[in-house]
Formats: sequence, C-alpha cells, structure tokens
Amino acid sequence: MLDLLFETSWEVCNKVGGIYAVLSTKAKTLHQRYKDNLIFIGPDLWTAERPSPSFVEVRTPLASWLRQADLPSGMNVRVGRWDVPGRPIAVLVTFDSLYRFKDALYTDMWQRYRVDSLHAYGDYDESCMFAYAAALVIESIIKWKNNPGMRVVAHFDEWTTGMGLLYVKAHLPQVATVFTTHATSIGRSICGNGKPLYDYMPGYFGDQMAGELNMQSKHSLEKAAVHAADAFTTVSDVTARECHQLLERRPLVTPNAFEQHYVPKGAKFTSQRSAARKRMLQVAGALTGQEYPDDTMIIATSGRLEMRNKGIDVYLDALSALRCSLDNLTGVKRKVVAFVLVPAWMKSARTDLAEAMAGGGSHYRLFDPVITHNLYNPDSDPVYTRINAMGIHNEVNDKVTVIDVPSYLNGDDGIFNMTYYDLLAGLDAAVFPSYYEPWGYTPLESAAFGVPTITTDLAGFGQWVLDRFGDDSDKSGVKVIHRNDSNYNETVQAIVMSLINLYVMDDKQMRAVRRGARATSKEASWENFIGFYDKAYEHALDQAQQRKKQ
Repeated sequence: MLDLLFETSWEVCNKVGGIYAVLSTKAKTLHQRYKDNLIFIGPDLWTAERPSPSFVEVRTPLASWLRQADLPSGMNVRVGRWDVPGRPIAVLVTFDSLYRFKDALYTDMWQRYRVDSLHAYGDYDESCMFAYAAALVIESIIKWKNNPGMRVVAHFDEWTTGMGLLYVKAHLPQVATVFTTHATSIGRSICGNGKPLYDYMPGYFGDQMAGELNMQSKHSLEKAAVHAADAFTTVSDVTARECHQLLERRPLVTPNAFEQHYVPKGAKFTSQRSAARKRMLQVAGALTGQEYPDDTMIIATSGRLEMRNKGIDVYLDALSALRCSLDNLTGVKRKVVAFVLVPAWMKSARTDLAEAMAGGGSHYRLFDPVITHNLYNPDSDPVYTRINAMGIHNEVNDKVTVIDVPSYLNGDDGIFNMTYYDLLAGLDAAVFPSYYEPWGYTPLESAAFGVPTITTDLAGFGQWVLDRFGDDSDKSGVKVIHRNDSNYNETVQAIVMSLINLYVMDDKQMRAVRRGARATSKEASWENFIGFYDKAYEHALDQAQQRKKQ
C-alpha cells in the first residue's frame, strides 16, 4: 500500500480531451482508497473573469504546506478540490515565472537523459514548464512531509508531463515514478500525416520517423520519460504494440474505465432522455423548417476534430450512403437526424437559429441549415466543407438530416444549452469509426448511457469488447467493425448495415440492445479496472525500493 499518490496532467481541472474523462472518472475510486493522500496537479490557466468550472479553492490538509511552500519566486499555487465524484485534492500551478530556468533545465535534461529540446516548437516549452512546476510542487510537499520512509508514487500522463517525471527521477530517487502514454506522439503524427500505421508498423523506427515528421523534441522527451519511469503503462493492447515498436519499451496495460455515477438512473434517466430528444429535434426543426416526429432516429459522433484518426470522414460517408439505402428500404420510413458533435474554431451561436427556436421553430428553412454555430474559418473547416462537398443541404424530402455542431457542449453554447452527457442520453445510436484510437472513451461513455454503439477494432475499447464478449452486438450493445489500412469502403458499408439493423428494430429489440450496452459499460468500470493500476504502482514501488538498497 502506498502512502502518497501524485498524478500530474495538463487536463487536471482542465477539460481538453479524453484524458480529462479518464482522470475525472478515476478520481472517485482512487480517493476511496487513498483519501487525501491522493493529490492531482494541473495547470492554473484560469482568471477571476474566467474561473475553472471544476476547481473549488477550499481549505485542505495541504493548508499548512501552502503557507510555507518552498517554491521559486513568482510561481503561484492554488490548492482546493476537483469538483468531480470523489472531490480529490487538486493543486493548480502557474509556470510563466519558470521560463527563466528553461535553458538550464533543457541543458540538464540533455546531459542526463539526452532529451533533444533544440527542435522544439508549438506547445513544447509550455508543457515542459508546467511539468517542471508540477515536479517542484511534488518535491516541496515531500520535504514538508519529512518522512523518509514514505512510499510515494508520482504518476505522469502523456509526453506533456515528461519533463516533470525526469526531474523527479533525477532529484527524488526515493519516489516511484509511473508514466502513461495515452497515445504516442509519433504514432498520432504518423496517422495525422495520412501515413498507414498498421500495415507498416514493424518497419517504423520511432527516432527516424520523428526526424521525418519534425517531431524530434516531443518524441525525444516522451521516449526518455518512458525509459526512465519505474513503471510504463498505456491504455490498451492496441497501443501497447505501438509503444513497443516506436518507443522501444513494452508497457503494462492499464485500460480506461468509466464512473457510473455520471449516468442517471430510473425516472431521472427517462426524463433526461426525453428532454435531450426534444431539444435535438427542436434544433433540427428550427434549422430545416421540417417536423421531426418523436420516433425520429437520432445518431451522433463526437470527439476531437481529427477527420481521419477519429473516423469522422467515414461517419459522413456512411451517412451519405445511408440516405441512398433508406430510399430503397421498404417498410419503416422513420426520419433520421445525425449530428457531428465535434468542437471546432467556433465564433458564436447562430442568432437566427436561436430566434427560430425561441419562436417554436419548424416554420421556415434557414439559410445554411447544416450547422448550428458560426465558424471563424467556414471555408477551411474540415467537417463543414465536407458536408457541403457531399451535397448535403437537408432538403425537405431527405431521409437523413446531417447537422454540424462545432461547439463544446458545456451547457452554455447558446443553442442546445445542455451538456454533452445530457444530450448523450437522447441518442438512438452513436458511431465512432476510429482509425487511431488508443482506447476510445466516447464509445464507452455512450454505452454507459445505454446507447447502441458502433466502433472499430482499431480502438482499444472495441478490441476489449471483442475479447470480452465476442462479435455479438445484440448482446453487448456495441458493434465492432473490422478496420485496417486498406478497407475504408468496406468500413463505410459495414456501418451503414449496422445502422439499418438498428433502424428496423422494434422497441423490444432496441430495449435489449440498450440493456446490453449498459451491461458492457459496467464491466468496464473503475471498480473492475483499478487493479491494473495497483499492479503498476507496486511495480514502480519495487523499483524504487531496489534503488534504496543500492
């Protein structure tokens, strides 16, 4: 059993992507084990005018440390609670004042670990200064505790915190270190540049590809952290193979899970589902001037704006093909509304849409009835331009209405004014046809809300479903499509067939699939998966103990 657990991430109290979901849902289970000996560390990016929506600055057992914290001048620290289930202690740090130490830090890391910071650009410096600040907080708290016999684990997530791990390893050798790669920086870059990752995986050499793709600094830092860490973990077997090939160390697998606390139960869920469906159909009606009956099938995808990696291109092509298939389908004639819930460079909510909704909607078709918010870059936004290039205009007789929602759904977007989880409950199907997806939090979330879900076997979650339940989507509630580097069109058609299968189901069949999805998500709960972290922490502590004996 460990005495003190730190976990550092850019996404602590800072919702950016999937790592926020991992940490914020894991917090409750970890806090039940370690109480206030669990400390999350994140960046303080907030102001009085723009406060963090999930950080509450309150008194904690670290109050006396904070009064005497031994930190560089100008480095500010706030201590409070992360306002998620479990309410763990969170320390937010500023790091602008540390840039004056940057050159000395980078020189030290080159001499110790051969970290190449010469080719740095973009968010490299910012990430490293934050990670350095986090390491200084860990060092200061350990000195304040003044207990040489403590069993301490410092857990760092993603390359963005690698500099912190290396500092701890160099200056606090008694601390056990854990490094988690949620997605390798070079693997994501290979995919983002349109290169085939899987067919050629055995031939890729991480250092060589980093030079080719101008990723030397990030890859160098990540690789150094991977090899310095006492325990190296990743989130799925899919990414473990990638890590072994590109980072040259085989990781422990600590799969992601979900906290069921976020899913309402019973009558509350029924009410939330009804409200979500009403709002989504209201938006569709106000945009297109059409009436959408209660039995309209509502579909969505979501995630980061990565057309290829997240399979948004496949999703849109599948919707286009679905339009043709439904034209030829006899029998059921339900309408379909399909949303792309993917944040982009959004400027503002559309005032004409907001006004149409306030007036009841469904009176006339708005200009440009395929998007809910104004964009700064409509001519280059990949989702919006692809929808238009496909000739989707949401005409009256279209069987499938496609709507781009380029806003974060935090409850105040100006159109839906409901959170993503609120809307998720209203879906009849969710589609995540990922090409590069180390785990796949979005399909796990949708399954938890009882939504029949489609994903691929290139996603860690999809592969876990196949391993755990086999290819029986009626039972698991999750259809896993086979995808590789060369079967794009087959993937599109498989998704179309899966959606049609759901489209023609009667209520009894659909209820069974929904139950299956919920049951699958419960198997992937933190209660069941936290044991993988226990093994990683124990492995790291054993390594730290061996150092003490040397």
